[in-house]
Amino acid sequence: MKSDAIAFGVAGIIFGLIAGWIIGTQQAAVRPPTPAAQAAPTSGPAARVLDQAQVKAFTSVAEREPSNAVPRVQLGNLYFDAERYDEAIKWYSDALRLTPNDVDVSTDLGVSYYYTNQPDRALEQFARSLKIDQGHAKTLLNVGVVKAFGKQDLEGAQQAWEQVIKVAPESPEGQAARRALDSLRGAHSNQGTKPGA
Repeated sequence: MKSDAIAFGVAGIIFGLIAGWIIGTQQAAVRPPTPAAQAAPTSGPAARVLDQAQVKAFTSVAEREPSNAVPRVQLGNLYFDAERYDEAIKWYSDALRLTPNDVDVSTDLGVSYYYTNQPDRALEQFARSLKIDQGHAKTLLNVGVVKAFGKQDLEGAQQAWEQVIKVAPESPEGQAARRALDSLRGAHSNQGTKPGA
């Protein structure tokens, strides 16, 4: 029994590293360009600080242009990067009301739900994302993360990650899914079977 606990601990650390990488890459990939005059670093230590000047600028644009989703997505990204997920949820939700078929924003909303300890809402949002694009690799990868960590559903996580590899084997998401599966299988090799077998 003790070896199982150690294996789960090691798998948890590896999954945590992968999950952090996934989420960070996802945010970098979906961020629309910022105005050049307001550009600021979005990674590293500065990524955790909320840039009030950008918040003010994008809020002003959002108020002037009620049908423009872009400043709402930008505000969601700013709050997400500052780890203020409740505010990110508000802005991503506003953006989705304007552009309901934006799979990237839908997935970012799901990730924000996960970070506010709402794994069921996260999975519901990912299901909406997959109705828009059933092969969206970032969504599938995040389904695996939420199932593994939020729901302790290792079989479901395995299925999601296998789907990522099927739809985008050479992508960064496919490579991350492969590493997650390898560590999952390695953690359970002492039992002689893999999850879901």
